[in-house]
Parts: sequence; structure tokens; C-alpha cells
Amino acid sequence: MAVSREDVEYVARLARIELTEDEKNTLTSQLCSILGHIEKLNELDTEGIEPTFHVLEVANVFREDEVRPSLSAEEVLKNAPARDDGFFKVPKIIE
Repeated sequence: MAVSREDVEYVARLARIELTEDEKNTLTSQLCSILGHIEKLNELDTEGIEPTFHVLEVANVFREDEVRPSLSAEEVLKNAPARDDGFFKVPKIIE
């Protein structure tokens, strides 16, 4: 799979990054090289090999939910730089 200069420009535009002409040329060449190496993986015979999601066997460790004491509202808010009526007060971010 070849990567064109237009592909690099398109991805740069999506990422909102500005590239110089030299960077566009370099990235086009590098991405073509990377994809060339990845294409070699398609040459491997994977017949009969089960897909794996992780190289090691992984199992979730679950614990029982249990009710435990928590901090009081006053203790939680004692280090808050600003509070209002028992809540954290934060700057308004939506106009």
C-alpha cells in the first residue's frame, strides 16, 4: 500500500498540524516504508493459528463489593480552594 503526499497532507489537516514541504516528503517516504514492512506480515501462513488478544493468559480478578465507611462531606471539602453550599465551587466553563 503506497502513501501519497496527498494522504499525508490530508492526515495533517485532520490533526491540525502544519508541515513543511520537507516534512511532508519525509513522512510520505517513512509511512510507505512502514507499511511495506507491515505488508510482509500478510506473507505469513497463519492457517490454523487462533487469534490472540494478549500474549499471556489474562484473567480478571474480581472482588466482592462491600460497604465501607467513607469520608464526611466536611472532611472531603476541607482542602477545597472554594466551596458553595456543601459542593466544590469551580470556575464556569460554559457560557
